[in-house]
Amino acid sequence: MPLWHNVVSLTSDLVMPDKKIRYGQYLGAIRRHHRQVSYNEVIAAERALPAQRAKLRLVDLHRLLTPYVTVRFAEQIRAVVPLALMLVGFQALALRTSPADAETIILGICAVMLGLMLFIEGVKQGLMPFAENIGFLMPGRSNPLTILSFGALLGTAATFAEPAIGALQTAAASVSAERAGLLKSLLGPRSEMLVLAVASGVGGAVMLGLLRLMFGWRMKVLILAIVPLCLILTAYAASQPGLDRVLGLAWDCGAITTGPVTVPLVLALGIGVAASAGRGDNPLSGFGIVTLASLFPVIFVLGTAIHFAGQNLPPALAISAAPNWHQETPIAEMLGALRAILPLVLLLFFVQRFLLKTPIKRRDLFVYGITVAVLGMMAFNLGLTAGLVELGNQAGNNVPWAFSPRLGSGEPPLYPRFLGLSMALLFAFCIGYGATVAEPALNAMGMTVENLSDGAFKKRLLVHVVALGVGVGAALGVARILFDLPLAWLLIGAYCIALALTVFSREEFVNLAWDSAGVTTGPITVPLLLALGIGLGEAVGAAEGFGILALCSAGPILSVLATGLWIDRQQQDTTWSTT
Repeated sequence: MPLWHNVVSLTSDLVMPDKKIRYGQYLGAIRRHHRQVSYNEVIAAERALPAQRAKLRLVDLHRLLTPYVTVRFAEQIRAVVPLALMLVGFQALALRTSPADAETIILGICAVMLGLMLFIEGVKQGLMPFAENIGFLMPGRSNPLTILSFGALLGTAATFAEPAIGALQTAAASVSAERAGLLKSLLGPRSEMLVLAVASGVGGAVMLGLLRLMFGWRMKVLILAIVPLCLILTAYAASQPGLDRVLGLAWDCGAITTGPVTVPLVLALGIGVAASAGRGDNPLSGFGIVTLASLFPVIFVLGTAIHFAGQNLPPALAISAAPNWHQETPIAEMLGALRAILPLVLLLFFVQRFLLKTPIKRRDLFVYGITVAVLGMMAFNLGLTAGLVELGNQAGNNVPWAFSPRLGSGEPPLYPRFLGLSMALLFAFCIGYGATVAEPALNAMGMTVENLSDGAFKKRLLVHVVALGVGVGAALGVARILFDLPLAWLLIGAYCIALALTVFSREEFVNLAWDSAGVTTGPITVPLLLALGIGLGEAVGAAEGFGILALCSAGPILSVLATGLWIDRQQQDTTWSTT
């Protein structure tokens, strides 16, 4: 017999035999020394105790903060590092050169990633609760006119707070005053009017988007009405000397506005309005505002340019040899961040506190969010010029060396002209494709679309279809700069095809396709592609280097609409074969 069996047998002999008692006797025994205490007395006793702050060790802080920060910083790494490696790798392998001031560029890119992480976190913690609360409370406590006015002010203020809007100021130095005087004045002395036109366009788009949600207008009808107006203005501007140089800037501004501030805040308001109008259960209620916010700035910027076209150009701003204290780093970046964020914060605070008469529940969280957002935008502005813009400019200046003499030194081209041009266009395609695949917003949109389409439009398919459209658009934009192709007719041709596809497409695919154009242009992609185009323009002697973002936005509209028609055709063939 095993040893453990002997031990168990011996133990059971030593235990006292069980005694059976009634359950009532048991309850009486255990209740004899119990005393009932009110729950209110327990709470009062706890509150009477002296407050003790939790003491956290360094290892506790590490365990709490490291996972929290790592996830958010990893998103920025996935968006920035692949693009930077492509730019550096192409220059090192194909052009046999390396970026100048590499240490400064690396520090700048790190500052951009850190700043964008802090800024987005601050917006989520400090501003998003405002917008969500206002979006759900305002429709029940205010009239439609007040809601529309607030939406217009919100869209305008959010545009000033977009991180990528600052990339426009860095483009003025590369524009030729002799060949594009009106464009240079809009980016220089009249830059505030340009930003105001863009912000006003977004405000008008938000108003129209809210009206659409209130009355249930179809997005297809709005697109078929607004896009032709954009194309008519584009054709008119192309026929006027001076205005033709503004076309690239106007259409690029539509891509700059749909960033990490405008889209979430406006969607939060739109979802609340849709819920109050009885359309909150519509999964497509959030689609469409991004499209309108990318089209209206084109109309407003072209209108502003037409207004200034008949006037004398203002004198160029004089550059002071010794800048004032508020123009020096980092004071200038801090003031710029405050000017961008404070109007938006004051607007949201005024509406919630005085119009809706609702107090702020978590003031500490609100102050934390605003502080982090300001610090993040300051870091982003610091790293933008030294990191992303400089890297893009250097890549743009070096790419033409593949097929033409090198700018500055006059060294002969590295490859035959046809091979060098092919390499430059392939490089542009890879930049557009890679930037889109790494875009976090597109991956989130892909998951939503796969759920809404019951698996007919897979997330993987959507991501690669949109990336293909952006890549082709980037290659076409680079070709436009290299060969001085007319941007107006490229845009008119692309959007006429898009309108034709829109007529024959379902409403769901129309919303998806036109919104995908805005999702792909984030705060990292915009300044990088702008700098790439500007650098290319300088290298080949072009008057300006805008237009790459405009064609990058048109590409995914065509590719997604075409894919949607193909999916519908496949489903029809499957239905016919089963019947």
